[in-house]
Amino acid sequence: MIHHFFSRQFLVFLVTGGIAALVNFLSRILFNLYWSFSTSVILAYLVGMCTAFILAKLFVFKESAQSIHRSAVIFTLVNMVAAAQTWGISMGLDYYILPELGVADFAPEIAHAAGVLFPVFTSYLGHKRWSFK
Repeated sequence: MIHHFFSRQFLVFLVTGGIAALVNFLSRILFNLYWSFSTSVILAYLVGMCTAFILAKLFVFKESAQSIHRSAVIFTLVNMVAAAQTWGISMGLDYYILPELGVADFAPEIAHAAGVLFPVFTSYLGHKRWSFK
């Protein structure tokens, strides 16, 4: 399984995923001007997920034989798991772990960045095996 992470495809996935993660992260900051941190994390995840799907289809999994509709449905299911990971890590860090460590400056940003980065590997395998097979 680890050999999947030593490929050009995974490198391109990291680049496109990085772009989507940046969109996710920046949109969370904007959403947070109007909504709670928790709601903003979920809304930003949806924006990032749409960005990730388009970039993955165009640049990472171009050879996929599945229809766009089927890929989108499975992509959404894989990302629901990743969203739960992102939300759980973000909330746990922001509300429990970082305050316990005495981290106050930029705590939501640190928590959300860690939450966004965590599902990179699980998402890649899910998309490679199911979303765009």
